[in-house]
Amino acid sequence: MDKAEGRMKEAYGALVGDEAKKAEGRALQRKAEAEAEAEQRGRTRRAEAEAKKAEQERDQQEGKGGLGNILPKL
Repeated sequence: MDKAEGRMKEAYGALVGDEAKKAEGRALQRKAEAEAEAEQRGRTRRAEAEAKKAEQERDQQEGKGGLGNILPKL
């Protein structure tokens, strides 16, 4: 929402010649982009953590993790 609002303020500022309003609009757009990038980084971190957990679970099921292959079966 901030990005659209920023575009509107920037366009309004350009239309009426208000440099401060244009700058405010650009700042809102940059803020929205930074928030979107931070959100994407968070999603990426969560996905990587889930993939690592799934890989560890798979390795344990295949006997690759821990002492599963060292100790004799009773």
